[in-house]
Amino acid sequence: MTTVRSTLPEPALRVTGDALQETLVDLLGLSLIGKQAHWNIVGPRFRSIHLQLDEVVSTARSYADQVAERAAALGIAPDGRPETVATRFALQGPKDGWLRDDEVVRLLAEALETAIGRLRGRIDATEDADKVTQDLLISVTYELEKQHWMFEAENWPRED
Repeated sequence: MTTVRSTLPEPALRVTGDALQETLVDLLGLSLIGKQAHWNIVGPRFRSIHLQLDEVVSTARSYADQVAERAAALGIAPDGRPETVATRFALQGPKDGWLRDDEVVRLLAEALETAIGRLRGRIDATEDADKVTQDLLISVTYELEKQHWMFEAENWPRED
C-alpha cells in the first residue's frame, strides 16, 4: 500500500528507493557512532573533538530527515527502525567503554570515508533514475566530506 503515487517510473523508483533507504541507514548509524564517541571520549583533545562530534551528529540527523522525507515524497516508506539500522548498518562502530581522542579521530575518519564511498556509488546509481535524489545525495556527500577533512586534519601526520 502506498499513500503517495510516485512521479518516477517503477524501475527508477526501485533504484532511487534503495539508494535512499541505504543512505538513511548509514546516516542514522553514523549519528549513533558520533553520539557514542561523544559520550565516551577522553584525552587532551577532549573538548575540541567532543564539539566536532556534535557537528557530525547534527549533520547526519538533519540529512537523515531530508533523505527520509524524500523517500516519503516518492511514495516509499522510509525505515529507520532500530532493528533495521542494527541489521543493515555496514560502518565500523566504536568499541565499548572509554575512547581515547586519537581512537575517536581514526574511527570517525574511517566511518566517514566508508559512508562517502557508499554515497558515491548511490550518486552514480541515481544519475539516470532520479536527478533530484542524486542532487540530495551529492549534498550529503559534500557535508560528510567536509567532516571527513576535519577529522583527517586532526590525524596528521598519519601514523599509517
